[in-house]
Amino acid sequence: MNTLRSPKTVDEWTQYYQLRWQILRKPWEQEQGSEQDEYEQQAIHKMVITDQGEILAVGRLEKTDKFQGKIRFMAVSETAQGRGLGQQVINALEQQASQLGMKEITLNAREDAVGFYQKYGYKKVKFSHILFDEIKHYTMVKTLSGHPLHKTELAQTLQDIWHKTIPLSKAMELKISYYDGKKLMTFCDADFNQNLHHTMFAGSIYTLATLTGWGWVYLALQAKQQEHKQDNLRGDIVLAEANIKYHAPIKGLAYGQVVQNDVSGQFDNLLEGKKVRIKLVAHVYCGEKIAATFKASYVVLPKN
Repeated sequence: MNTLRSPKTVDEWTQYYQLRWQILRKPWEQEQGSEQDEYEQQAIHKMVITDQGEILAVGRLEKTDKFQGKIRFMAVSETAQGRGLGQQVINALEQQASQLGMKEITLNAREDAVGFYQKYGYKKVKFSHILFDEIKHYTMVKTLSGHPLHKTELAQTLQDIWHKTIPLSKAMELKISYYDGKKLMTFCDADFNQNLHHTMFAGSIYTLATLTGWGWVYLALQAKQQEHKQDNLRGDIVLAEANIKYHAPIKGLAYGQVVQNDVSGQFDNLLEGKKVRIKLVAHVYCGEKIAATFKASYVVLPKN
């Protein structure tokens, strides 16, 4: 049985790059290492791996603009071609792109792969370049539709509240890219939030994490109101306690995330006019690596 996921162990990463090199570089006598570039740590990586640990297909997604992503380094093992594994990787990368707020995907397809990508909705735009003096590439584009599980109206309401009441959030261009009741994902403008080292400013990371956590509490409270149809399940959300650890600099693809499993606390006390405490963990990512961990307690104060 095969599994579609990101590489985790050192051995998996070694295999991941080895397959890239074998399919995309070795036939043209390129050195090992040429299959990697400076964007590896900023990107999203997917692979198809067997239960025995053999990697059969790989692909990478990087963010090239605020709402645009690019798929690169698609490769399928020669022994596994024709089994739909490339399509599985593309679907996973597109789904991730949609959750990260990307509206459009571009890629540079080899001439013999143009038909493959056209089957999955990509349109050939123009000639791109020639690689290794012989392989023609064409730029292809696909517009992404919104993720089917994303609660667009709720997310937009929260985003509007931020931008109207917290000027910093609007200046940062902080946005909600995905919310399905189990996971909340946010992002902000990378260029605006840079420091002198051209990485994300620590204050912006803290703000992104704080508002992602606050946003989770707000959205969860809205869901509770709808579930119980209780008008008095309302309150003012305030940050009571917080701690953040910065693990790595952020450059490129950055986003905040809270998942349901990292949240504890109930809203029921609001029905009795009592305050509620919600504890959670928000992570800020650079690509697929956790760059900051934010642990916080939020208090919901009942409204009279």
